[in-house]
Amino acid sequence: MRKSKKLHKFTISLDRAKKDKLFYFVVTGTIYHPKLKKCLILQRSKKEIAHPGLWGVVGGKLEWADLKNNPITRKNFDILDWEGLVEKLLTREAKEESGVDVYDPCYLDSVVYLRTDNVPVVCFKFAVKWKKGKVKIALEFEDFAWVDEDEVKKFQCIQGIPEEVKKTIEIYSDGGLQAPKVRKLTY
Repeated sequence: MRKSKKLHKFTISLDRAKKDKLFYFVVTGTIYHPKLKKCLILQRSKKEIAHPGLWGVVGGKLEWADLKNNPITRKNFDILDWEGLVEKLLTREAKEESGVDVYDPCYLDSVVYLRTDNVPVVCFKFAVKWKKGKVKIALEFEDFAWVDEDEVKKFQCIQGIPEEVKKTIEIYSDGGLQAPKVRKLTY
């Protein structure tokens, strides 16, 4: 992957975008701690629009600033590419929301949903390994817990979180299932 050293000037516009094809793009990450053999879950603030007060995992939206603040990795004829930007978003969100560094992402699955404010969302879910750091949750969360596949069932989670915890543990545990790997985080 060739990275450009300079930031190119470009304009983002919705003028020609088809309004019925616009979605938020979100990634989530179920963080696995190899020494604990558990996954991190976070309790969302009761003030959140989506899933207030429920337990979930780290995640966040891709923003226009992500394009402006990261170098273009390739000019694909007349199209500008940002390779690895989704994985970089996942790393940033893990750090911002939980205070820990992560690596080794594995794609779990995806979901498309409609928020209570009628905004459509495309969400890609990943498993990631804890690399270093002590958990320090961001203000939009109320609590955190390290859980295994049985303990997670005791929490009021966003639907699908217990299955993501179980699958993440299977992927990263010794002798566990091997999911298709995505590009390693090397940013």
